[in-house]
Amino acid sequence: MTGGRVAIITGGTRGIGAAVAMRLQVMGYQVAANYVSNDEKARSFSESTGVSTYKWDVSSFEECQLAVAQITEELGPVDILVNNAGITRDMTMRNMTREAWDEVMHTNLGGCFNMCKVLWDSMLERRFGRIVNIGSINGQMGQYGQVNYAAAKSGIHGFTKALAQEGAGRNITVNAIAPGYVDTDMVASVPGHVLEKIVARIPVGRLGKAEEIARGVQFLIADDAGFVTGSTISINGGQHMY
Repeated sequence: MTGGRVAIITGGTRGIGAAVAMRLQVMGYQVAANYVSNDEKARSFSESTGVSTYKWDVSSFEECQLAVAQITEELGPVDILVNNAGITRDMTMRNMTREAWDEVMHTNLGGCFNMCKVLWDSMLERRFGRIVNIGSINGQMGQYGQVNYAAAKSGIHGFTKALAQEGAGRNITVNAIAPGYVDTDMVASVPGHVLEKIVARIPVGRLGKAEEIARGVQFLIADDAGFVTGSTISINGGQHMY
């Protein structure tokens, strides 16, 4: 079953989130793509793809509650959640401010909690749910200048394993994907000379594509993927294997 299933994709109008939203839309899911700031980009994305967009800040529990209530009223109960929204505030520990730490933790990890918390009771009651949390290769192996980002993404992997145990008996699966370096706007902001060194360490010899991450999400959210839970799928071109 895909038709009729309602899916929320946070950070769903650009990069990996947009690729996930478009793939699910084509497959017949009813998709709600979250965004936080760029109204023009969201409007253009919705017009070109047919994906419904909703504006809220995932770091705010109250805004998550209101958004889910609206989506449930307009599209129906939410079956699938892809926690993809994330930000970076890269700097070394010497230069990192408490504000830069808090912003990343509240959005990348706190947003994951907020969305799961708001949707959890409904999934338990209906005895079905598919949650996919987007982690990162840097949450697995660390990265210079990303203490805040690596900590938040590493937290997502632990969060996923713990929550999976709570949902397993109710046909709710909770999994994670740890993308490597993918050709998105976030990676494009990396200085060219640094990016060259990163690509040189990727065995397949290139950056990933957002559509390749979306393919992993498609697998994990399927109705017949119920035996896969508490897992992290690494999609990184062989850069980090363990």
